[in-house]
Amino acid sequence: MQTRSLVAFNTALDSENKIHDDDVARRFGFSGGLVPGVDVYAYLTWGPVSTWGRSWLERGRISVRFAVPTYDGDTMTVEWDEPEGRLRNPTGAVVASATAGMGPAAATVDLARYLDAPLPGPGDRPPASPSSLAVGTVLGTWSVAVDGASQSAYRDDVREELLIYGTEDLLHPGFVLRAANRLIAENVVLGPWIHVGSEVTNLAAVPTTGTLDARGTVTAEYERKGHRFVEVDLLVRLDEVPVARIEHTAIYLPRQVAEG
Repeated sequence: MQTRSLVAFNTALDSENKIHDDDVARRFGFSGGLVPGVDVYAYLTWGPVSTWGRSWLERGRISVRFAVPTYDGDTMTVEWDEPEGRLRNPTGAVVASATAGMGPAAATVDLARYLDAPLPGPGDRPPASPSSLAVGTVLGTWSVAVDGASQSAYRDDVREELLIYGTEDLLHPGFVLRAANRLIAENVVLGPWIHVGSEVTNLAAVPTTGTLDARGTVTAEYERKGHRFVEVDLLVRLDEVPVARIEHTAIYLPRQVAEG
């Protein structure tokens, strides 16, 4: 088994999602603001990239689930015992787990499933609800320009120690997964919300420069234990080249918010 330690960092203090804010998170019973799940995912990708390198970035797969929060400043331990990855907090509790592997040499995706749609303006987003996130809803396409300089800062933020991203000018898979969060957040108005897990299929190693976009459709919306969940099937592209398919699950309305 391979292990490494890192100090978790909350990159989302200024986020619209106030679950990352210390005061708001404490009102919900947490010890402080939550480190984003997409960054916890970034920590866990250290294992498969250490083992399979660029090949995993080109055609690897990973399923990740988050069990309990990760907090800013905590010394975390990443464990990788192929094909299983775990992240443990200072008490030894497993806060997140992943299963990773290699996909076929040429994974195929039905591109016709991923439709382009206009993104609503900031003032036109509807509140997140069972109707605005109904099954079959095509979300507006979100995009962002990326460059090497911003990626260097990002890798520092997620405590990445592998050199492959800098030496080969590649986007970090954690940054790619951020596109899934942005796709949801730029289509509906959310209160505090929680990333629960993701299934990711890599389709290409992603250069650090270009326009990254995400498009997708709501595949499930349901209630469980008082929380409202949404599942989205999305495609991420760089300069119109597909780079990842993601099945993303989030609690968009936590029970604590619904109960006021």
